[in-house]
Amino acid sequence: MAERSAYPPSHDDSAVVAVDIGGTTIKGAAFAPHGSVLERATVPTFGPAGSPLEATSGLIAQLDAAIRAGGRRLTGIGVASPGLVDSVRGTVTFAANLGWTDMAIVDLLTERFGVPVALEHDGRAAARAERVARIAAGRDGDEFVFVPIGTGISAAIVTGGVVVTGATGGAGEFGHVPVVPDGELCTCGQRGCVEVYASASAIVRRYRAAGGTLPGGAREITAAASTDPVAASVWADAVDALAVGLTGLAAVLDPSALVIGGGLGEAGDRLLVPLREGVARRLAWRSAPRVEQSLVGAGAGLIGASLLLESPLVPGDTVTPPAPVPVPSKEPS
Repeated sequence: MAERSAYPPSHDDSAVVAVDIGGTTIKGAAFAPHGSVLERATVPTFGPAGSPLEATSGLIAQLDAAIRAGGRRLTGIGVASPGLVDSVRGTVTFAANLGWTDMAIVDLLTERFGVPVALEHDGRAAARAERVARIAAGRDGDEFVFVPIGTGISAAIVTGGVVVTGATGGAGEFGHVPVVPDGELCTCGQRGCVEVYASASAIVRRYRAAGGTLPGGAREITAAASTDPVAASVWADAVDALAVGLTGLAAVLDPSALVIGGGLGEAGDRLLVPLREGVARRLAWRSAPRVEQSLVGAGAGLIGASLLLESPLVPGDTVTPPAPVPVPSKEPS
């Protein structure tokens, strides 16, 4: 069920819905002008609806109904999706974790809800929110790489203040950079990818496969790395894979910061300290960029999706973004 949040009266009765599609859960929120949260909800990506598309559509319908019950009207939908995303065509060209190929999600949602729909890669959407927050905090918002870690892993490259899209919409598929020669098979078909070792789902899978018995998800496993030998080994592999991949990004792009976000990014120093050491050790010939935790947090993709729309939510460079939306699920996604 959607959670109702109190919001102040406004002469503008419009609202937009933002959706962040993950491999485990789909998070949604309705925003009033100027960024206040009206409603929020989370549903399983592969739940009773049967498919990620139906789950997404059902979540939007749920939020739309709640908006109308509050006396407002839906005026737009912003969608953040993993995979190869063509924002101009409104299509997810390929998303391994969702089973999508050439999914014309913008057309489908526009036809159902009758309002403008904007689509962006989840990492790039999150980077939009992170950039606004960094500028508001007095940090460099023009040269950084944002790396959200959840069920999957991606990256968003911000250079000259612009989020890089790439020739095919595939810029930032950091999770599918091979870092372990002849390593484990990834869902993308390659071997040894960052994502197959360091994503939240990979940590759980590898821990169970190695005989780990601790209940819970990636957060619980990583928290036990100092006392559980299996968790320690899996966590060390995850950090090492990330450090190798981040070193390559640092060497090629020369960012001022590598910003770690997503659900697993909330691990804080447990992740950031060894990552800093791993990147610095591998960049012996030059100074390493800062490795920082996201200022926006696990809700960055959702907030970024809301910023895709041409509405009062689109901020200027010095405007603080909407407050982070709490993520109710325990498992990073």
